[in-house]
Parts: sequence; structure tokens; C-alpha cells
Amino acid sequence: MKLTFLGAAETVTGSKYLLEGAGIRVLIDCGLFEGTKNLRLRNWAPLPVPVETLDAVILTHAHIDHSGYLPVLARMGYRGPVYATSSTVDLCGIMLRDSAKLQEEEADFANRHAYSKHHPALPLYTVDDAERVLEQFVPCEFNSPVTLANEASFRLLPAGHILGAASLLVYMNGKLAAFSGDLGRYSDPIMRDPMPIMHADYLVVESTYGDRLHAPSDPAAELEAIFARTFKHGGVVVIPSFAVGRTQAILHYIALLKETGRMPNVPVFLDSPMAIAVTDLYRHHLRDHRLTITQANAISKAATMVRTVDQSKEVSGRHGPMVVIAGSGMLTGGRVLHHLKAFAPDARNTIVLVGFQAAGTRGAALEAHAPTLKIHGEYVPVRAKVESISSLSAHADYRETLTWLSSMSTPPDRVFVTHGEPAAADALRRRIVEELHWPCEVPTYLESVELADAPHTAHSVPLDAPIG
Repeated sequence: MKLTFLGAAETVTGSKYLLEGAGIRVLIDCGLFEGTKNLRLRNWAPLPVPVETLDAVILTHAHIDHSGYLPVLARMGYRGPVYATSSTVDLCGIMLRDSAKLQEEEADFANRHAYSKHHPALPLYTVDDAERVLEQFVPCEFNSPVTLANEASFRLLPAGHILGAASLLVYMNGKLAAFSGDLGRYSDPIMRDPMPIMHADYLVVESTYGDRLHAPSDPAAELEAIFARTFKHGGVVVIPSFAVGRTQAILHYIALLKETGRMPNVPVFLDSPMAIAVTDLYRHHLRDHRLTITQANAISKAATMVRTVDQSKEVSGRHGPMVVIAGSGMLTGGRVLHHLKAFAPDARNTIVLVGFQAAGTRGAALEAHAPTLKIHGEYVPVRAKVESISSLSAHADYRETLTWLSSMSTPPDRVFVTHGEPAAADALRRRIVEELHWPCEVPTYLESVELADAPHTAHSVPLDAPIG
């Protein structure tokens, strides 16, 4: 086997791994690069491998940094299958269409307001590109082997994190290569615990929080305190939120606060058509999470759903107290930018960051207390208070990741730490070496490694053997 790191190496975005063996080439994840300009430019560069040589794509989950490059792949001529869990297929139907629409809208906005240096500004891909690739999706059940070739098959195991998220086991030429995907947290109020992998010869593990521990805090209590302090001054709480997972967690806590009388009866707006559609999916995939149908219905009723642009503009023109939840979570685009232009300059308001902020994003700038944000070509002053609630993260921290790793019955032959900023990836590498005594390395972008197709070892087992 041969493994090439086409993304999520030396950065936390752009997940793409090329696995070659058994006479086939498989792309594992197909995500967009986000963050600094040098990373975003990779989305416009040719894929380092000819698209016509790919036999299959397997997605671990639907987040755009894992799936958002698929429409480009289809436009370049890829016509093979895209394997994913049923929930991921449904989520990608929402997210890829939305991503394409946003890119078309932002290109149009840039052209109408002449703030782009490109004439004309073009979207990376269109809604038509997204529709094309969605026809290539093949839904898979958790924990069921899927054949790729005579000596190649795979299995998806629940990873927690978000609806439909999976870890991946690929069996090729008598060896098992495992990919953690994005690992969820243990005892999450909505998602189930990540399922451990018992055997793997080679392991690729994410390190988003490889250098951090989540604070043992109560997100409901933190939100309660922020709401009380902001509403006391008639302020607005703006929550830039990821449409999948994070928004539903926030709505779940708001529903609990309202139900228990710990939050005043102020308007709450969810201004994200994508998040609205995603929230509805939780009622249709009850087996993939912990919520009962009553709880899933409650999160749908916790906010007023803002669907149209005119309704969004009306919300931006309102006065507090109120809560506005809008995408995107790292402030890289979406309707939240218009709300920030309206509410960030007012010191009575609060902006609440509720997830990881990749380097180079507006979210990272806010987290570093930047006095201004560049939005739509102009600098907007930030006088609002900026708060962070890290305990809402859907990513395992380094201790939770080590707990998941230590469930393996025997050490892998090689471990590769990816999907993290350099400091986080190296911190997790050190901990794996020091605590588990496993061989571990941090690959670089476009690095290729040969994985020996040796005879079965004690922990090389067929994919249809008990694993999780």
C-alpha cells in the first residue's frame, strides 16, 4: 500500500488522503482548505493526482473541510462512487448545495461591489457541480463491510462528533489501514461515544485538540451567564455557529434553559437555512444520536427560523435583547458576517465563539481580540465583548483521543498524526510516543509513505472479523 497526504497535513483543514493498493486508488475524504490565503489557494490548484485514476471516494463525515471539494472533483471528471453513511449522504445533500450557493452569492456580491481583485470574481464551484456529485453518493450502514476490489474492502464505525460521522477501516492486501476521522467526545449530550478500533496495522489520527484539554464546565451555565449579562444592558448575543452539530447543541441548551426558567423569554433567531434543514434531520436519524424524538422536536422549536434574505436583514435591523445564531462557525462567510457588521461595533453586545477557530479565519482574529474585522472589503470595529465556550466543542481533546487509541489491542506498525495545527499535531505525537510507546510521526503536505503489504501479523485480521 501507499498513502499520500493531499490535505490535513500541517493544517486542520482540507482533509484528503490517497490510499493505493490492491490495484485501486481510493481518496479518503475530499475537503476544502480553509484559513490563510496560501491554504485557500490550494482549492484552486489542480489536484495532485489525475482524477481519472481514482476508483472510489470514501467520506468520514459531511463537514466542508472533509467533503467540500467533491463538486470540484466532479467538475474535473470524477464519475466514480462516493461512499458515506446514510446520515452523511443526507447532510452532504444540504451542505454541498449550500456551499455552492454561498460561493455563487459571494462571487456575485464581490462583482457588484467591486471589492475583489479578480474581474470577474468566480465561484470555486456552482450548484450544478454540487448536484452532479450528489448523484454519485452511495449510502453505507455503520459496521458493515463494503467490497472495493478482490483484495480491498472497508468498514465505517461510529465516531461521534456529528450526525453520521465515522472512523474508517480499509482492508488492502492483507493489511488494515485505519482513519480516525474527526473523533467526538465521550458523554456528549447529543452524540454517542466514538466506537474504538480494536485492530489496525496503520493508523491516521486527527489532532485538532492535540495540545488542549476541554475545561470541565457546564455549557448551559456558561450560556446562561452570558445571556443574563448581555440582556441586562439590552444587548444582542451573536453566536457564529457551525450548521451541523454545534447549532443543534446550542439549541438543545437554549431549550433546557427556557424549560427550566433560567433564561428570559427573549427572541432567539436561527439565521441559517442550512442549519434549519440539518436540525430537521435529527428527527429522521434517531439511531445516530442520543436524543429522544421529544428532545429532537424541542431543538426545532427553540428558535425562530430565519429562511429568507429579507428576514435576515430584518433581524440585523432589530434591537436587543435577543440571540442570533448564524453561520459560518469560523466567520469565513455566510449571513453571520452581515450580523457582525450590524452588532460588533456596539459594546452592549456579545459575540460568542463556540468552536475551534482555524488560523487565518475571522474567528481566530476575534479570539485573539482583534480590534477590527475585514468584512466585504471594509474594516468593522469590534467593541462587542467576545466570549469563547470551548466546552461545546464536538472534537475529542488529547486525553479523550488517547483514551480512544488505548482501546486498541495491539500497537499499530505506524501512526500518522494529521488534521491539526503544527503545534497541536506535534503535541499529540509526543503524547502517543511517551504514553503509549507507539511509533508515531507527523506527515507533511503531499508526503507519500509506503505501507508494506506484508503477510498477516498478529493484528492483521480480515475486515469481516469483530473489530469495534
